[in-house]
Amino acid sequence: MTLEPEHADRQRGELADALRRLRRAAGLTGASLASRTGMSQAKVSKIENNRVRPSVVDVERILTALGVPARGEDGSRLLELARVANSDYQGFRTALQRGLGELQRDLAAVESSAATIRFFLPCMITGLLQTPEYARQTLAHPLVNRGAEWQSALARRLERQQVLYRTGKRFVFVLTEAALRWPLCPPAIMALQVDRIASLSELSGVEIAVVPSDSLVPSGPLNGFTLYDDRLVTVEVFTGELALRDPREVSYSREIFDFFHEHALTGESMRSFLEEIARGFRSDAKYDIS
Repeated sequence: MTLEPEHADRQRGELADALRRLRRAAGLTGASLASRTGMSQAKVSKIENNRVRPSVVDVERILTALGVPARGEDGSRLLELARVANSDYQGFRTALQRGLGELQRDLAAVESSAATIRFFLPCMITGLLQTPEYARQTLAHPLVNRGAEWQSALARRLERQQVLYRTGKRFVFVLTEAALRWPLCPPAIMALQVDRIASLSELSGVEIAVVPSDSLVPSGPLNGFTLYDDRLVTVEVFTGELALRDPREVSYSREIFDFFHEHALTGESMRSFLEEIARGFRSDAKYDIS
């Protein structure tokens, strides 16, 4: 199966049709199925008419109520469709076709709608924490033309940072030392970037945590991700971005996040650590002849 949007949309429709056919084959009304699953009749109707995206758990409950074995051919196929239905993938080239400015607008919308956002950053510093110089470098790409659209995307990324100052919102950033030290920019700029992170950690709604490289952590960070409340996790890869909505995927991502958070420095210990890294970059800047 593929997670490209047009295929995922078709598979969601296939899932809705299959669940409706199974209910009718079992001789049940929508109300009867709703009673057996503990769902509302309205939700069952919306699932069968492809107006609500069912979670994997929802599909499991429906299959159980209909007496369809989850490990049988039909059950396995429908559960796989449900997993796809709760996953979206947007390739980098598709994002470029829409425009980088539109991508920044999309990110701003989902950030605005979430009360708590958790970032796990093992390799890079995310947009909400970036200085303008660091942000310019992250947007540099062979496929991106540095014209008016590029300038617009940069401006919108920096505008997104205003969300950090809104009351009633909470942001938790867990970074590895490697992410802070990755030499994306010259040392003097990296020093300012680390200073920026230390400054933002003083905001009431922002928590910064750093996993030092000399700390014993009995698991490796395979990839970064962002958690929006307990409803969505996004994973960025070189070729695009994957969005996962299934509650189990979100819950497992939260467990991973909490694991690395437990091994991270926070508060004054974290700020002292950042100061040490910034001093190192400034020392390197004295000898930088690039």
